[in-house]
Amino acid sequence: MSLLADIKNLLRIKNNAFDGEVSDLIDAAQSDLMLSGVSGDRALDPRDPLVKRAISIYVKAHFGWDNPDAERLMQSYEMLKAHLTLSEEYTREA
Repeated sequence: MSLLADIKNLLRIKNNAFDGEVSDLIDAAQSDLMLSGVSGDRALDPRDPLVKRAISIYVKAHFGWDNPDAERLMQSYEMLKAHLTLSEEYTREA
């Protein structure tokens, strides 16, 4: 399954109406990880479980206008991102 399909499943989206928005949020999460120091090859690897989880949390926090969990989800994302950026395994290029 693709990253987009996995994220849509997480968000419980059953149609393609929000594919553009979800794809943009995935791209934004990957860019944010790279700006924070996660290497490009790791930030763009949807098979990595920690990266996939970080992207999922980011998208879930930003999707929709009235998300009561947005602040809590962003705190979770920021903590996971900090752990990734402190790990040499995630910050050096392959």
